[in-house]
Amino acid sequence: MHSPELLKGTLQTIVLKVLKDHGKMYGYEITHRVKELSADRILLTEGALYPTLHKLEAEGLLKTEIVNIGKRMRKYYALTAPGKVEAKERVAEFVDFIRTMGNVLNVQMTS
Repeated sequence: MHSPELLKGTLQTIVLKVLKDHGKMYGYEITHRVKELSADRILLTEGALYPTLHKLEAEGLLKTEIVNIGKRMRKYYALTAPGKVEAKERVAEFVDFIRTMGNVLNVQMTS
């Protein structure tokens, strides 16, 4: 598992990318998908995920939809048009950062 310090700076990018790739999702789906994609190395907690989702929503990058499922309400998150643009830009920036860190640390990065 990766350190919380490393995840803190990348959580918004992770959430934006997962939503870009998978469309409308609710919180548990996001945490499960990230866990799956990371081979159990990134485990998002509710305490980290929901403040991130709320911040992205407040910035206009996410929209929400509440769906009634039986007696329960489920809140789905999806990217807005600006959110899709932001997701693409943040992923490109992060990939460039990884390459830069590989150079700084003198580590060969594979594609």
